[in-house]
Amino acid sequence: MVVATKRTGTQEGSKRIIELDDITVRFCGDSGDGMQLAGTQLTNTSAIFGNDVSTLPDFPAEIRAPAGSLAGVSGFQIRFGSHKLRTPGDMVNALIAMNPAALKTNLEDLEPGGILVVNEDAFTKNNLGKAGYDQDQNPLDSDSLSGYLLYRVPMDKLNAKACEGTGLSGRAAGRCKNFFALGLVYWLYGRSMEPTLGWIKDKFASKPAVAEANAKAIKAGYYFGETAEMFPVRYAVAPAKLTPGRYRRISGNEALAIGLVTAARLAGKTLFYGSYPITPASDVLHELARLKNFDVRTFQAEDEIAAMTSVVGASFAGAFAVTGTSGPGLALKTEAIGLAVMTELPMVILNVQRGGPSTGLPTRTEQADLNMACMGRNSEAPLCVIAPATPADCFDMALEAFRIATEFMTPVILLSDGYLANGAEPWRLPDISKLPRLCIKHPKTGDEYQPYSRDKKLARPWALPGTKGLEHRLGGLEKRDGSGEVCYDALNHDHMCRTRRKKIDGIAETIPNLSVTGDDHGDLLVLGWGSTYGAITLAVEQCLKEGLKVSGAHLRYLDPMPSNTAHVLQSFKRILIPELNLGQLLHRIRASYLVDAVGLHKVQGKPFAVSEIQSEIEKLLSNGTTA
Repeated sequence: MVVATKRTGTQEGSKRIIELDDITVRFCGDSGDGMQLAGTQLTNTSAIFGNDVSTLPDFPAEIRAPAGSLAGVSGFQIRFGSHKLRTPGDMVNALIAMNPAALKTNLEDLEPGGILVVNEDAFTKNNLGKAGYDQDQNPLDSDSLSGYLLYRVPMDKLNAKACEGTGLSGRAAGRCKNFFALGLVYWLYGRSMEPTLGWIKDKFASKPAVAEANAKAIKAGYYFGETAEMFPVRYAVAPAKLTPGRYRRISGNEALAIGLVTAARLAGKTLFYGSYPITPASDVLHELARLKNFDVRTFQAEDEIAAMTSVVGASFAGAFAVTGTSGPGLALKTEAIGLAVMTELPMVILNVQRGGPSTGLPTRTEQADLNMACMGRNSEAPLCVIAPATPADCFDMALEAFRIATEFMTPVILLSDGYLANGAEPWRLPDISKLPRLCIKHPKTGDEYQPYSRDKKLARPWALPGTKGLEHRLGGLEKRDGSGEVCYDALNHDHMCRTRRKKIDGIAETIPNLSVTGDDHGDLLVLGWGSTYGAITLAVEQCLKEGLKVSGAHLRYLDPMPSNTAHVLQSFKRILIPELNLGQLLHRIRASYLVDAVGLHKVQGKPFAVSEIQSEIEKLLSNGTTA
């Protein structure tokens, strides 16, 4: 179990201060209560203070769920610490619940003895009934919460009092209570209000009454903590010792957008993004639409097929072409992706995975699109599949996706997921001069132009339409090797299928080897991919500290896999593969490398807890199954 680690205690007046290595806080309430905003402000403030941060937003799937209902609960979890954080925390140290529904849906994640702050004004009979409680049995008055440090705060009344004189209606003033709760948390954990007060001033500059009310609310929450006798203890978390540099908070979707623009700018290319809005990928479209001044063209298509075919056309025209989608959207794109494979044009296909099948769990995370990414097209249609490991890594893998796409003239699928997309962490701004330059060469003219001639990497030329002497036919019908003419010859088709597969396999020669944490051989290797990186790495590190013989490895390249993958896997007696699906990487590993492997599967719309993986490691090593 990952919980806050006690370090030292000091005294400040009548309040005792306990210093901790890290803290995990979760705000939860109705989707209109501003929980995401409160969590984001705590994240930004902690980052400014110098803490490492890791976040886990939790959005309701229902757009307009009834107020006070279980389906409408929104949450934001943030972990901030004085050391490198790899996950947003297994258990919550402090839960801020704005109503009964928020309490009911989140209480199980609060650690025993944890801090529970509730807005007691919201615990009316009506709200209790909406949350499934007995209207005559208020949980705040029962023994059911005796295992926690319960603090009942009349937030509605105190917030309304603070907003008096601002000119806002009672309903409008009620929207400020998220800032009251945030101010209380700032006091409890020694956070400064100044960054948020500055943000409020700038955000609501055109609405002075709203700015004044929010500023009063956050101050009221802060000073309530200071003056109320119910909080005998405050907590402090020192700044983290991060690598020197300039940092910003970044989410996975923001990192993807910035990485795509950076790749295009480094290559001197226009970036074209054709997409159909779908959760949780839509934020990439939103981010890129704001970056038009960097020669970015965004196109909101009428459907997924149109989005994909627009990208094929943009790539044919010479742009850096990208489409983005989530889960079911990738299924709808598959026919046009096959066209991209046949035309052998460079493009990037983002898939921000979510729970399925069909529309499934649109605001929950999952890793269950791996099979579809690798094999989900008709016939033999190979392409490259890669996956970032952290929110910040989305930037690097966006650059890598374009490097592979243009170097090998192939579509590249980049598999992110909801956990990475919405999660955030500090990102050290890179040195622009050290970023890889993509050298794009288009053929100029030529009397003997062969559109399907190939270089040493089996990549065909990327000819720009309108270039004299480079006229050629292009389409979905099979091509004759070299000339690119339509060809139905059986042996040519066999040759082209094998060539396209060989080209993708050749990418392995240009990617890093699979690295191992711990010994490079032994009893047990924990192998992961994508967003499971943080939980797996931390679980392995903790087991190593306990003296267990376990190692870890993480795949960021899934098709092809690194050249040394077979050697790494064969160096261990047993392989454990945790993934947020029912065994998709497990099946590929068994089929491709004929090694013994077991899976740890989870499809609950939630990321792995470190404790889940650590427990499985300990079980495998203790029961002799690795012998």
